[in-house]
Amino acid sequence: MTLLEWTLLATAVLCGVAGGVFFAFSTYVMPALERLAPGQAVAAMQTINVAAVAPFTTVQGAPALLSVALIADALVDWRGTASAVIVAAGVVYLIGLIGLTGGYHVPRNNALDRVDAAGLEAAAAWRRYAGPWTRGNHVRAVAGAVAAGLFIAALQLV
Repeated sequence: MTLLEWTLLATAVLCGVAGGVFFAFSTYVMPALERLAPGQAVAAMQTINVAAVAPFTTVQGAPALLSVALIADALVDWRGTASAVIVAAGVVYLIGLIGLTGGYHVPRNNALDRVDAAGLEAAAAWRRYAGPWTRGNHVRAVAGAVAAGLFIAALQLV
């Protein structure tokens, strides 16, 4: 296998892992938190947000860097359909995971982190947070899976 093929394969796997993390949050973590009292759910999510920064940065960051490198390579050395699929995969990942995380989820997490989990506002804050956050998270899970599939498709085309 060439370096490009190895890079495509590694990026596909890492995009799938990132999407899988978000799938787990959407299907296991958030439904479990919804079963708690709102103050407990807020406190748990605040703890998760602190603990998740380094692992999520790595899980999301590695495929983001590889996506940027692959997009640049595809644009410099255009390979027709293969390059178009690589660019599409990278864009899906960068917008669907990185963009959505930074532009949508992080601000909501930061706002939730300022809520007093034992205070009167915890229940209202959790109601405002949980549903929209989870729906946006579904998009991240799908984007990871789609990007992984597109990188695999590109691997077949190079």
